[in-house]
Formats: sequence, structure tokens, C-alpha cells
Amino acid sequence: MVQKILIIRFSSIGDIVLTTPIMRCLKKQFPEIEIHYLTKPEYKILLENNPNIDKIHVLDKSIFEKALELKAEKFDAVIDLHKNLRTLIFKTLLEVNSYSYNKLNFEKWLFVNLKINRLPKIHIVDRYFEAANAFCNSTLINDGEGLDYFFPENVWTFENLPQPMPENFIAWAIGAQHFTKKLPNEKIIRICQKLTIPVFILGGKEDFENGEQISNAAGVYVKNLCGKLNISQSASVILQSKLLATNDTGMMHIGAALKKPILSIWGNTIPEFGMSAYYDNKEIRNFQFAIQNLHCRPCSKIGFNKCPKTHFKCMNLQNEDEILKTIQQFLN
Repeated sequence: MVQKILIIRFSSIGDIVLTTPIMRCLKKQFPEIEIHYLTKPEYKILLENNPNIDKIHVLDKSIFEKALELKAEKFDAVIDLHKNLRTLIFKTLLEVNSYSYNKLNFEKWLFVNLKINRLPKIHIVDRYFEAANAFCNSTLINDGEGLDYFFPENVWTFENLPQPMPENFIAWAIGAQHFTKKLPNEKIIRICQKLTIPVFILGGKEDFENGEQISNAAGVYVKNLCGKLNISQSASVILQSKLLATNDTGMMHIGAALKKPILSIWGNTIPEFGMSAYYDNKEIRNFQFAIQNLHCRPCSKIGFNKCPKTHFKCMNLQNEDEILKTIQQFLN
């Protein structure tokens, strides 16, 4: 059995969290393997407390300089869970056996451009396992324990939150990498105005203004935490919440790793791409809201800065009353 491997996944939050079952199962079933992981510097926080990773490398210099540095590690194999031009260059320069997963790019292109659905019913985690299994000669078994998220010590030392936290509250992740994945502010506001428990708005610094607009309009029950927390602190809010409401974004996958009930709202992307919330074998509440039979959806496998059709029906037609009813019924 190979002794030293490099796993590559550069970004982003959700995609990296979705790789965690691979490291756990490799370590459990082949404890002699030394696992290294290459990612971007800003995502190291997602991995640095993971006991299944022996060493983290960050892409802090040019590809060629980094490849030369990594070559000194003398890896026996690379498991490529990103699969793009940069990872191809790395694999070529490292000159070791490599294994990658099926991105289903052609099947996604067919669905996006021709609305022909040839997508297999397989989650991206299971496609990751196919790559790892090729490396293990088909002997790696998915243990069915879902995703992992490991907190650093003393993560919960953030002074701007009430102490102790309220017993019942909702975490709402309003961000997303692309505009067409985001539920409009006015819809979130109208839902929050009718809720009678606290709502903590989560997102990055780029979401702060949207968070302010929502919290200012929705009332005293809503607090904007966008840009005020790091990833682990946001994850801690999710862990303590009763329910996570979220767009198709990285926080959804952190919520799944923490085994939290999730209400996910889908815009231009679709769960059929294999990126829905991935749980363990236990029953977890997972509520999905997506506009069905919309001729232009999906319009992209990732998203756009504005709706290509200008109407943005995939989010503008989301039923606020049904979302509110689902939240209230779950909390009751």
C-alpha cells in the first residue's frame, strides 16, 4: 500500500468540506497512510484541526515553485479532487500516479444548454470516493458517517454576541459566490418579520451591507453577523442553532457536517448537480425549495452576477409563505 499521498482541493468552503469523508475513511481503513492536503491559504482554517490530515500545504507561491517544493516530499500518489488545468500541471510536475474524479462537465453542459438531463444520480462525495477507490484498488469503503467539521480550541470567544446564546434561534446564511444563487433581501425580510424567534444572519464581509439592510428592516429579532465572524465562529453559530436557512453555498455543507436541519433555497443551480446537503446514514431534516419546471433553469452550473433572462424567476417566484410555514412547523 502507498505510504504518502497528496490530496488536492484548492477551493471553496463547501467543496473542501465535501472532501472530508475521504480523509476519514482512508485513515480509518489504512492508518499507515500519511495524508497531505493542498489548498488555498484562505481555506486552511477548514482543515487545520482535522485529525485525519498529517500535513497541510497552501498555494502561497507560483504553481511551478510550489510543485518544486512538494516534489521534495516524495509523494507516492496524488488524489485530485479539484481537476482543472492547475492540478494537471501539478500532477505532471510531481511525476507520480494520480487519480481524479468525474466532474460530469459534459452532462452538466447538456442540462444547462440543451436541457437534456443525462446526470447520474450520484453525489459529488461519492464521485470523490470513486477517485480514492481507484487509488485503493477498490477497497475503500464509505463508512456512511457523512461530512466532518472540526473546531479549534476556544472558538467561541466572540464578544459581539449575547452571552449566553438564546436557546432557540435560526441561523440564516445569506451569501453565495454568485448573485443568481441568492434569495433577494426583500423576501428574507418579509419572512423574518413574521418570525418570533431570533435570527442570526451569516455571511462574509461582502455580505455585510445586505445583512444590514435585512436586520434594519426585519426588526429586533434579527442580528447581522456578516463579516464579523471567521468561518469557525460562523460554524459555531450554526451548531447552536435550531435550523439553518441557506442558499446553495458553503455554509450549507458545514451545516450538514454538523448534522443540523437545513432549509436550502435553490436559484439557478440544482441539487441534481450532486451538491445537495450530504448527511450520514441517520435521518436528518432537509427541506429543499426550488422552482420546478422553469424552462431556463439551470442556466449555469455555478452562477451569474445577474439573471441572463432578467426576470430572475428562480428566486423571485420562491414562495415566502411556504418557507415561513416550513420553518414554523419545524420549530413547533
